[in-house]
Amino acid sequence: MGVNLSEEIQLPLASYTDAVEWINSLIPFGIRPGLERIQRMMEHFGNPQRRLKFIHVAGTNGKGSSCAFLSSTLKECGYDVGMFTSPYITKFTNRFQFNGEDIPEETLLSLANRIAPVVKEIAASELGSPTMFEVSTALAILYFAEVCYPDVVVWETGLGGRMDVTNLVTPIVSLITNVGMDHTDILGDSLEEIAREKAGIIKPGVPVISCASQPSVIAILRETAKAKGATLYLLGEQFHYDGGGLSGRTQSIHFKGPFRSMDIELSMLGGHQCTNAAGVMMVLEVLRQYMAFVLEDELLLSGFKNAFWAGRLEQVSDQPRIVLDGAHNPEGAEALARSLPEAFSYRKLNLMMGMLANKHHREYLEHILPIVDTLILTEPDFRKKMDADSLYQLVEQIRKDMAKADLEVIVERDWKRALALLQSRTEREDLGVVTGTLYMISDVRATLLHQTDSEKGW
Repeated sequence: MGVNLSEEIQLPLASYTDAVEWINSLIPFGIRPGLERIQRMMEHFGNPQRRLKFIHVAGTNGKGSSCAFLSSTLKECGYDVGMFTSPYITKFTNRFQFNGEDIPEETLLSLANRIAPVVKEIAASELGSPTMFEVSTALAILYFAEVCYPDVVVWETGLGGRMDVTNLVTPIVSLITNVGMDHTDILGDSLEEIAREKAGIIKPGVPVISCASQPSVIAILRETAKAKGATLYLLGEQFHYDGGGLSGRTQSIHFKGPFRSMDIELSMLGGHQCTNAAGVMMVLEVLRQYMAFVLEDELLLSGFKNAFWAGRLEQVSDQPRIVLDGAHNPEGAEALARSLPEAFSYRKLNLMMGMLANKHHREYLEHILPIVDTLILTEPDFRKKMDADSLYQLVEQIRKDMAKADLEVIVERDWKRALALLQSRTEREDLGVVTGTLYMISDVRATLLHQTDSEKGW
């Protein structure tokens, strides 16, 4: 594995900043699918994950929003809720939450100091160094199992499912939001291959809920659930919803499940959030019906309405009106293109986008270009950024077929200058949108909301 980066940092770690720097120093070890290193770490600590109740959430899009709905509703109903998500928008501690609050910095430091010697030991073995995400996952388990003791943990996969580090756990219920083309460099080039990876979180006898819509994906989910003896609840089969449309700054759905129906109001906007909420409601119905969770209707509905997830159709400025949305793959772009005209009225749409280099940008642009008046192409401040000129070449290839005739395209590699351009060009009746990789959304959000301690990252 080459140099063990963990040896370059003095142990014990002296501060929160040291701890985060040490964890991030493991990033060069990359994303290495497989559970051996996390299993070795957890065995060292006596397998604390076995004492926790998890709701495991996988999917191409909507994982973060679904986790937000789950955390908000369960907390509102009186449960203590842990939540582990990625990437984070503002601060490294965002990943590890208990009842909506980040892990305290001193707790993160003390847990990092417990984990570091174990990481060093594993790094010297045949397994090689644990990765940044593996160490973060271990830290989350120790925090929930030995520090704050939540009743339930909302547990988001990092990548895929089957070989993802989070798949170490056996949950009480699983949710696969949807399946689309993302991370094909790791998960496979076809929907079917990606679906098999996501279906890897299905455990023997553990109920699974999914809002996946493609027949080939559904066939794989069915086949896996049947083989594992897991009950599968599919949107459009065991549960349904009708969109009730927008009303001011909220939207509503009418949910119909196997046990009952309910009208639900949401503050998170866009048709995709209606789908996410329906999937989460089915998860909650399984918990209520089969696992004795006490979920009072009034509190449940309040949890849905109060749920919030940063950087998802989030309006962060009124004059000019600027909306942030972390759509970074074709499915996200399709949802964004559908949701913007539904959720906002505007004369011109000015859109700034910055991407990572490993995505399906052509399909992304095919969804976005038809609705945009001014397109500002920029680059995130991140090591795997997509070159803005390459994005421009892609736009030029398809603009004749896809874009408005008078589309104006601007290339500004510096995202701060690009943001200033977006602000200056967005007049009172217009809408400015910043979209693309969450790494850039994180920076833009910190700038617009004047957050000085933003530390974006995976």
